[in-house]
Amino acid sequence: MATSAQPMTTAAGGSVLVTRAHPVGTGPVLLDLGAAGRVALTCAEARQVAAALIREAAVPGDRDGAGYTEAVHLRDDQYAVFVRGHVLTVDQPVADGGADTAPTPLELFTASLAGCVAHYAGRHLARHGIDREGLRVTVDHRMAADRPARIASMEVSVVAPRLPAERAAGLLAVASHCTVHNTLTHPPEVTIVVKEEEPCASRTS
Repeated sequence: MATSAQPMTTAAGGSVLVTRAHPVGTGPVLLDLGAAGRVALTCAEARQVAAALIREAAVPGDRDGAGYTEAVHLRDDQYAVFVRGHVLTVDQPVADGGADTAPTPLELFTASLAGCVAHYAGRHLARHGIDREGLRVTVDHRMAADRPARIASMEVSVVAPRLPAERAAGLLAVASHCTVHNTLTHPPEVTIVVKEEEPCASRTS
């Protein structure tokens, strides 16, 4: 993967390195192609380079550990979200003024539930020697008709084609206690504060 410390060797034999001209957080972002004037990228490699570019250009804060997430403005309604060194992006649909380049924050919220249920279900199947092939989890959500704006309900469906009928109740019990579902049924205390901070030099250059 292309990072500020290690170049990515592409399937076509090229090299791509995303870094900065100066220490992290200052100076322009550099795209070093090595000796080649151009490199051929697979779709997966292009996504890795794009993530590395976003990571360097957005200049996240110093904290980057478990339990800490940071969203940084990119342009218009697009934001980069940093999670333990991984980069996600969020946007809004065109109808809502965005460019539809990425899921919305609300979609990532429902996706986190689907992913967590799938993880727990998959681990349960593996623990009982059941093939996980074909396992999928869907989440259908309905927005509330009144204020405040929020999701009113979510229906989660777990499809496990190779699950024996006698194991269905056990799978349901496990899937119903994934960490995200537990968090929804036992809501955490959320505090929102506004902090003033001087912009990084790289954001104004």
